[in-house]
Amino acid sequence: MRGMTEFPTLLGPRIRLRPLMHADADALVAAASDGCLWELPFTVVPSASTVEAYIAHALAGRAAGTVLPFATEDVASGRVVGSTRFWKIDRTHRKLEIGSTWLAAAWQRTHANTEAKFLMLRHAFEVMGCVRVQFTTDELNGKSRAAILRLGALQEGIVRNERIMPDGRKRNSVRFSLIDEEWPAARAALLQRLAAGGATGLEA
Repeated sequence: MRGMTEFPTLLGPRIRLRPLMHADADALVAAASDGCLWELPFTVVPSASTVEAYIAHALAGRAAGTVLPFATEDVASGRVVGSTRFWKIDRTHRKLEIGSTWLAAAWQRTHANTEAKFLMLRHAFEVMGCVRVQFTTDELNGKSRAAILRLGALQEGIVRNERIMPDGRKRNSVRFSLIDEEWPAARAALLQRLAAGGATGLEA
């Protein structure tokens, strides 16, 4: 798989995805405080008490070569507004997952997530040479499921008891994928959506 010898920064007109760092702890907590996002039942978002472990886990995955974690920044202000990552990176079979995505409440349902997903999908297919990108979201998260479908991804099925959430709930997860043959059409649709404003509300 190409593009794995460095930690890339993915730059769009309004959103920048740059490599996550230990020094981002305070900025991540500040972004997550907009909406108390650590209380979300669908995903794991860092709080003041968990952010160091959250970053350490992400960077350990990066060191192992299976994760590329990003801080999501607003280009105009340089402000961290959330986080996302490539993970489950499989070089042999040229596939990965996009996930662990969250945005501060004020940035949800804006261009931010659409632009970030476009940047990540473009990098995965056009730079890293992926043949498959997958998404996984909580079975209960209807908004996220609908938004992933709007990316052009195909729902493949429900994985039962796929993970145990911090509150102990056994989560059923819905699996989606986008493959290389489908990327040109999805790319065109995403560019059209971004030109029109780019709000999807996707979090997965």
